[in-house]
Formats: sequence, C-alpha cells, structure tokens
Amino acid sequence: MKLFGILGIGALAVTLFTLPTNAGEGCGAKSTCSAATAAKGSGKDIVDTALAAGSFQTLATALKTAGLVETLKGEGPFTVFAPTDEAFAKLPKGTLDALLKPEGKATLSNVLTYHVVPGLVTAEQVVKLTSASAVNGQRLAIRVEDGSVSVAGVKVVRTDILCANGVIHVVDAVLMPATKNIVETAKSAGTFSTLLAAAQAAGLVETLSTGGPFTVFAPTDEAFAKLPKGTVESLLLPENKHKLADILKYHVVSGRVYADQVVKLESATTLQGQKAPITVSKSGVKVGDANVVKTDIETTNGVVHVIDSVLLPK
Repeated sequence: MKLFGILGIGALAVTLFTLPTNAGEGCGAKSTCSAATAAKGSGKDIVDTALAAGSFQTLATALKTAGLVETLKGEGPFTVFAPTDEAFAKLPKGTLDALLKPEGKATLSNVLTYHVVPGLVTAEQVVKLTSASAVNGQRLAIRVEDGSVSVAGVKVVRTDILCANGVIHVVDAVLMPATKNIVETAKSAGTFSTLLAAAQAAGLVETLSTGGPFTVFAPTDEAFAKLPKGTVESLLLPENKHKLADILKYHVVSGRVYADQVVKLESATTLQGQKAPITVSKSGVKVGDANVVKTDIETTNGVVHVIDSVLLPK
C-alpha cells in the first residue's frame, strides 16, 4: 500500500492552466499579482463583483444567510473558488433548502468558508500547489491533469476575476467539506468501537467532539484486540480513568498535521505531553510501533490517521 500518496505537481508550466481569464490591467494568468495590483481590476469587492456578474445569485444569498457578506467585503485579501448558480443547482434535491434554513447556518458557513483561501492566490500560483488550507481549516486538494485544474475534485472553469480585496476563480460544482467531527467520523466508520468506548470512559468524548483542531492517530478495533488479554477491560474500569486518558491523549496531537507533514517529522508532541517517535522507511510510516495504514481523514475539527496498534506512552 502506498502511503501518503499526495500528487506532487511541482513547478508545472503555467500553460497547463489554459482556462479563460478575466484579469485586470497588467495582471493575468501569466503574471503574479499583488493585492495592490488586484485592486486595480474591477474596483469592486468580492461580493459586489459576484453580484454584478449575474451568475452567482445563489452564492450571494447563501453568504447573506450565513452572515459572511461583511467578511468577504472586508480588507482581505481572499481567494474564492466561486460556484455558479448552475453549480448549486447540481446539489441533491433539498440540500440547498436545508442549508438555507436557520438551523443549517453552521453547516452552511462550514461549506462556504471551504471555498475561501486566505490571501491572494492567482492562477499561476494555484497550479504550483498540491493543496491549500481553506478558511474553515480543512484542506483543498489541487490537481492539474490534461490541461485542466480541479480543486477538491471540482473543475475550475474560469480564473483570475480580480476584485478590490482578492480574486475569484469559478468552479462548476459546490465544494463539499467534511461535516462530521472526530467522534462522529469514528462512529460512522464502524471500526473504532473500542476507541470510542475508551474515549467515553476517559471523559474525552466532549473534547474530541468540540475541541481542536486535533490530529488523531486512531487505533482500530483490531489494534486494541492485539493488547494482552484483559488489558482493555482493565483500562475501562473507573479506577483506571486517569491512566486510560493518558494513553488516549498519547494518540492526539494539537493542530491539523497532514500526511505530507507527518513524514517530515522525527516525532510529534502529544496532548499527553510525551513525544511520539515517527519513522519513515520504504515499507511505510510508523508512529511509535504502530504502522500508519490510512491517512488524511478530514473532520470538522481535525484530521485522523489510522494505525494498526495501540500506542503506549512510557
């Protein structure tokens, strides 16, 4: 199994990004724009530019509902991957209506901020990236293939629409971020029952649901089954709560640390306080004595990497 298989784009020629542009004077797909140069484009901010275009009415409505209009009219700069009205129309029936309801505001905000990257990233710069961190904290994978560019699996169809406070690139579908937290993600996977029971017994469910962001090296049920007989049952006893909490915290690192970042580390400081050693070899990546078997599972409050053994602090 090839671990950490993140596509390396490197210094690809800008000519790969052969998409129509709408650049301002002296600023196009073949030049690097500063925020000051971008401001010479339309003179309008991101929201007003979208409204004037006439094809982003749904996006404008969504921004208003989520309370993000003033943010995107702010100083910035921002880079927005903007879905058209047609892109929103592709969503499954009822999805948009649910997002626009008051009770859907938090999810809607999560979706919209997944389309925004801090700073001004032009077409020329986008094609040199393998990923970008969105405002919601999650990562956008960027791929260049056969002369086209995709962001989070969605095709970019127009680039470098310059605004006074950033730049817009148009996408042909709505980018959908992870919508479940770490605990919810583990529950839906169906292979972390023991880990969830341990988190409950240690009093860490609330932290892993609402805190973060965290990076979790998550042992599967099979990983817990490797422990000596009776170990799990003993750890789940009330009198061993503190010990169990220490073991679980040894699996958690503060912040989002993705696979391509993990392999550059010799160790990671855990919430338990000790450092977990990281080794990279031809056979794969290990954290402590555990093999990393799956990486970069996104959640709303962190990222999960799956391991095949339970990590035990000294």
